[in-house]
Amino acid sequence: MTCRYTNTDWLDVLYNSVRDTKGGLVDAARFLTERRGKSIHPETLRARLRREKGEAISVEMALLLSEWMEEKAGGAEYARDWLQALCASEGLHVDAVPPAPAGGWKCEAAALQSKFLDISMLIGQIAGVTSEAVADGAINQAEADKLVPLLRDARVILHRMERNALRAAKGE
Repeated sequence: MTCRYTNTDWLDVLYNSVRDTKGGLVDAARFLTERRGKSIHPETLRARLRREKGEAISVEMALLLSEWMEEKAGGAEYARDWLQALCASEGLHVDAVPPAPAGGWKCEAAALQSKFLDISMLIGQIAGVTSEAVADGAINQAEADKLVPLLRDARVILHRMERNALRAAKGE
């Protein structure tokens, strides 16, 4: 039987991220054992991440797994995607906004204009996916899995635009 994992359920996101990181569940279990001083077998970790047999993972362990992913994958962008999914499931929306590039733009107005073009293209993609998703009057999990990352990307660009506008107003 094939298990289907979503990008909107926090444990699915965490499980997929751990599996996609070099070393996978085996290395993650080793890391948790070393950091916690308490042994955890890779299959026990798998069961906890998949909610099998009443098993559960603590937020503390999930945060340690994020730390492990960042170490293994050089600051992997996906290391905290599970946290975004968890927050969204509770009605909170958080976004990781990268720092401004070193050296930045010579002109904040030019940076703002560039991001405006980026958000405009992204809005076009969102419109296309949304149109397809609502064509039958309902949105299923697969359609939500396509739409949610685009919406998150749009929010990040908007946060960056806000930063550029504020910096431009200050004359930076």
